[in-house]
Amino acid sequence: MTTDEFARWDETELENYAAEVAAARGVTRGEARRLAEEGRQRYLPDGLQTAGVHLLIGEDDAGERIGVLWVGPNPDGVGPAWVYDIEVVEGRRGEGWGRALMLEAERVAREDGHAELALNVFGSNQVARNLYESLGYATTSLQMRKPLG
Repeated sequence: MTTDEFARWDETELENYAAEVAAARGVTRGEARRLAEEGRQRYLPDGLQTAGVHLLIGEDDAGERIGVLWVGPNPDGVGPAWVYDIEVVEGRRGEGWGRALMLEAERVAREDGHAELALNVFGSNQVARNLYESLGYATTSLQMRKPLG
């Protein structure tokens, strides 16, 4: 990912993640945006130059952008490498690019000396959950919520 690509991705990703957080946690969009910005400061303090972080643009054989992958150190500072973001361009979903990006994440993590790779996935994202399970990922924790109103 180039500096210009990072600038475009950074703002778009913050908005997309905030929308997912708002829906998943039942918080306002403003609160979700604040949480997303805090996470960005914690996990990407130096942008593209953040130690151990890989921000990759996936391209097809024709050089067309098909997605983005963000892999780095565990958010807790210890444990498996972490997939912070994987995104396939909407018009290219269902073509196997998510699988290709996840296999690239595994390659990068191995290359960095990690023995495991982990990620979070929102419960409502069944397509992604199916992909991860088909790649051998197992559920290690599960959060649940019930509205009381």
